[in-house]
Amino acid sequence: MGLGTEIRHKIAQRAAMEISDGMLVNLGIGIPSLVPDHLPAGHSIMFHAENGIVGMGKSPKEGEEDAHLCNAGGYPVTLRNGGSYCDSTTAFGMIRKGLIDVTILGALQVSENGDLANWIVPGKRVPGMGGAMDLAAKAKKVIVLMNHRDKNGKSKLVKRCTLPLTAKRCVHMVITEMGVFLVMKDGLLLTDLFLPYTIDEVKASTEAKFDISDSLTLLGE
Repeated sequence: MGLGTEIRHKIAQRAAMEISDGMLVNLGIGIPSLVPDHLPAGHSIMFHAENGIVGMGKSPKEGEEDAHLCNAGGYPVTLRNGGSYCDSTTAFGMIRKGLIDVTILGALQVSENGDLANWIVPGKRVPGMGGAMDLAAKAKKVIVLMNHRDKNGKSKLVKRCTLPLTAKRCVHMVITEMGVFLVMKDGLLLTDLFLPYTIDEVKASTEAKFDISDSLTLLGE
């Protein structure tokens, strides 16, 4: 079950609140690629792509795409002033040396203890886990943006991942169309609730056990 454009942007806008000037940030494909659209003009955040870009900008307008300028998923991007190119070896060197402050990824499943499964799509041929394994293991903070449920209506926040893992205990935060969850030492903590969803609806849609923050933030429709 896919999410509408407005909801996808709402998730990306909330994720943008987790990054600040001076950070080096890696973005996955899908909803994460929308994050630059929700940053103020003049920010100094540099977005990194595994194929060798540092300094990606907002998504290009339709008809203004550059066929030679794309992210690691092959989707068109723009380049900010001051941006630069490098080979993929250098790009991965930045990841493996621990220079990425935040990576914002999609996922198929996240467990209540922060395990990540995001590279095998059941029934589909995929080329491999790509840079996700490196990013999950070495980025200082891992944020997952995803649908709360899969196309069959099953929770993607699970007690234990049933798909092959990308990395164990690597996820720090999950943002879905229903809310924001922090991965704590003793499990998940719901910190933000997207209205008009209710706590009961989130509980009914979530396999993983979670606690509710005493200072729960309600995010508008």
